[in-house]
Amino acid sequence: AVVVLSGKGGVGKSSVATGIAISLSEEGKKVGILDVDLCGPSVARILGLEGKEVMQSSEGWIPVQTDGENPLSVMSVSFLLASRDNAVVWRGPKKNAMIKQFFTDVVWGKLDYLIIDTPPGTSDEQLSCIEYLKETNFLNGAVLVTTPQSVSLVDVRKEISFCRKLEVPILGMVENMSGFQCPCCGEVTDIFSRGGGEKLAIEMGMKFLGRIPIELKWSEMEDRGKMTIQGEERKAVMLPFKQVIHGIASA
Repeated sequence: AVVVLSGKGGVGKSSVATGIAISLSEEGKKVGILDVDLCGPSVARILGLEGKEVMQSSEGWIPVQTDGENPLSVMSVSFLLASRDNAVVWRGPKKNAMIKQFFTDVVWGKLDYLIIDTPPGTSDEQLSCIEYLKETNFLNGAVLVTTPQSVSLVDVRKEISFCRKLEVPILGMVENMSGFQCPCCGEVTDIFSRGGGEKLAIEMGMKFLGRIPIELKWSEMEDRGKMTIQGEERKAVMLPFKQVIHGIASA
């Protein structure tokens, strides 16, 4: 299992987690994606799965499958809510129980990778995931997501400290929103500072997995829930993730 972490909200962690999962599936891998951001789940929305229901079998919950040649197995608390507008107002113990249930009561089948999208920060959800995965020896490591600005880099340092305290291998760092890619000519313009994630990765002695630019087509496909539809449009926006997944595979 690969846990995707960020120190700060709004850095595009769910988008990166989804992009990693899709890219791995395109390589022929069997991939599951688990959204443990219980209070703000967004993976189902990104993948166009809102309104889908989890099926119950004698063995447990059957994760929702995406369409296409290489389907993803997807599990999220959003599949269990009556309405997408319903808030999840749970204290720590109930969150922990729900996360454990995602691991023990979901029929994931044989997976090559389970990508876990977590909420920002270092809270109950991350602790519960990591503790369970370490107990069962299923934890490959963590991918850290940051944007180039110093305000995000300050918080991702805390995430690095969190991983090291819990002895979680850090597979590498992704610098998201690294420049804006022009939809007309493809040129990337730095609208924020550039290279902060790579510099921090070098400073902290970890692998830099790559940069993901701001891409209008990506945003549009996410908003329309079209990320699982294969074609030239998706192929183009997925290119930066190829470097990321190759870095994860070789970590």
